[in-house]
Amino acid sequence: MPAFDVRKQEPKYEAPSPVRPPEDAPNVLVILLDDVGFGASSAFGGPCRMPAAEALADNGARFSRFHTTALCSPTRAALLSGRNHHSVGMGGVPETATSSPGYNALRPRSCATVAQTLSYNGYATGAFGKMHQTPPWEQTVAGPFDHWPTREGFDKFYGFVGAETNQFTPNLYDGTTPIETPGTEADGYHLSEDLVDQAIRWTESVRTLDPDKPWFCYLSFGACHTPFHLPRDWRTRYRGEFSAGWDAQREITLARQKELGVVPQDARLGPWTPGVPHWDELDDAQKVVAERLMEAYAAFAEHTDEQVGRMIAELDARGELDNTLVFYILGDNGASAEGGLEGTMNEMAGVNGVHITAADLVDRLDDVGGPLSYALYPAGWAVAMDTPYQWTKQVASHYGGTRNGMIVHWPEALTTPGIRNQWHHCIDVAPTILEAAGLPEPTTVDGVAQRPYEGVSMLYCFDDESARDRHTTQYFEMFGNRGIYHHGWTAVTKHRTPWTMAAIEAVDFDDDVWELYDTNTDWSQAVNLADRYPDKLEELKRLFVAEATRYQVFPLDDRLSERFDPAVAGRRTLMSGRTELTVRPGTDRLREDSVPNLKNTSFRITASIDSGPKSPHGVVAAQGGRFGGWALYCIDGRIIFCHNLCDVERYYVRTDLVAPGRHKIEFVFDYDGGGVGRGGSGSILVDGTCVGEGRIERTVPYVFSVDEVLSIGRDRGTPVSEEYRADESSVFDGTVEYVTFATEDGAGDVEQRLRATLATH
Repeated sequence: MPAFDVRKQEPKYEAPSPVRPPEDAPNVLVILLDDVGFGASSAFGGPCRMPAAEALADNGARFSRFHTTALCSPTRAALLSGRNHHSVGMGGVPETATSSPGYNALRPRSCATVAQTLSYNGYATGAFGKMHQTPPWEQTVAGPFDHWPTREGFDKFYGFVGAETNQFTPNLYDGTTPIETPGTEADGYHLSEDLVDQAIRWTESVRTLDPDKPWFCYLSFGACHTPFHLPRDWRTRYRGEFSAGWDAQREITLARQKELGVVPQDARLGPWTPGVPHWDELDDAQKVVAERLMEAYAAFAEHTDEQVGRMIAELDARGELDNTLVFYILGDNGASAEGGLEGTMNEMAGVNGVHITAADLVDRLDDVGGPLSYALYPAGWAVAMDTPYQWTKQVASHYGGTRNGMIVHWPEALTTPGIRNQWHHCIDVAPTILEAAGLPEPTTVDGVAQRPYEGVSMLYCFDDESARDRHTTQYFEMFGNRGIYHHGWTAVTKHRTPWTMAAIEAVDFDDDVWELYDTNTDWSQAVNLADRYPDKLEELKRLFVAEATRYQVFPLDDRLSERFDPAVAGRRTLMSGRTELTVRPGTDRLREDSVPNLKNTSFRITASIDSGPKSPHGVVAAQGGRFGGWALYCIDGRIIFCHNLCDVERYYVRTDLVAPGRHKIEFVFDYDGGGVGRGGSGSILVDGTCVGEGRIERTVPYVFSVDEVLSIGRDRGTPVSEEYRADESSVFDGTVEYVTFATEDGAGDVEQRLRATLATH
């Protein structure tokens, strides 16, 4: 019973003790790179110098048979949840989510993240960098914020939620609040450096304020995903080092891998990827462009590794490194072939089916690595960066898409450095963390019964190099590319080609050709045994169906670019059933799924502006940026509409001088129809009178940008038009009262239009 007078209270009340994990629970640092193939890093025999990775590996363990899902969001969701990617709704990226359970981008509450479990057991938790697990319809101030990092177990989040972002003008959030970029390329800002600064500051603050509290830091870089962006003094670091070409690089890398012991001495190069030209088949323009793009990638990788080195050095200086369990995961999938067969200065061109040749890029080579490019190397380099395996990112069937190097460093517990050849998958990271922390797998979280982890802990082999494998069966699937691993045998079928993102491939799933490999004796899937062991192949195909059924892989979905359109994908958007939206300044930074879709249809943009006594000047509204989008803006009293076709062509509709004061301005677009990406006629009206007309011959068919947004009263990020800068000077000099977007009613069946267009290509 409580006493009447606190002075007479017996026994005295005690302050509640904080929840703490077991006394010896380590800090946990998970470092994840993007689009780094198995054969890219020097730590696994590749040409990209990564001394921080090498140093951690020399004092830790190189995992030579670690696997991902073949795509970014699915790997990240699996990594953090300990469940397969379809189990948590991440069969693709959120921007292509559908209504199918395995593809809806909605992690169920029955699959809590490891961050939630650690947080509830006394860890401080922070995420820095790329997350890419938040559905597009949750990415506005309207919420909900259920699938944002701060609702999925992280106390602190600083980074971006999309697939990629500009390293100089990133679309950043602190928690759920959008923030301005802290600097510019001109004054030396780079996102990778910023992320490590933030992670260092956060871990140091935790240690200063609560010395007994362990932390979990998820440091997930946007590098080395396109765009290949580098500080100025890094852009020539690898000049001339790739002139021998990708065929020769595969041979060099395989030899180095054998020296390191990350592949056995009898390992062979997997078969060359069909459709990708050999180096000696390229012309001079293709070679010089391919070299420069690969130089940028290698420097990007080394620059990122240098930032990792800064993080590790800081932990070492603070005396925290020895009791920090470090996972350095060199890629969330295989190297990316999405740059096409010749490479690109703008990834969005490939996504939208806009063809750019190497000859078009030769005069722009000095832009590579800088803010005027959104570079990605050719598919041939992706194949080389996946040495010794077949295929690349997206191709979940073959190890080129799914096998990534991983380094584990934990001096207090992993005391026998060396190679670990045990077969593991990214779903094994979460159970490993919990076992290392001395915590049980949760049975309920927030009152919701939990689905058991689908991965196994790797801790058993940390100090036992010869331990028998515990992860013995694993399915793979991405865009119809699929496979099954079972006790060393793999049955696989490649269904979709990764550089044909904007094409609907009419291959029936039943017509896919399956291959069979015994990786107990054939490390790199080099010898197809399908004809020799047909019964074994059929057995594994049946096992794939069983596993795919168990983990909600069906129905298979091989669509890619067309799924960027919500009407095709069948996912929820904030615009569902609406053809009109009025937006005012302050409600901007909107992604494409959150506004009417102005692609492949007629539309009208109406804005009320007041320039006061001055001529109208500045951006009224803009969507996208330098690499694709549109903008309605004024320059010294003239109104201009610009449609930017993937930085390949810009079309303009202009007016003569408009008087100062208040006006209603409209841009009306009459779409030609007949498919996607067609042209149309544009008109600008001021106070109801047409004052400018023009022709737009081609339009962006699928997506303006995966990282830039719709802004009102200014252009954020990079500029859509070359006639203004996307900084404070783009702010409208006056008032933009509102902007209304209205699309044509009954625009027709979207998928039918897609197929009509692609049938003519």
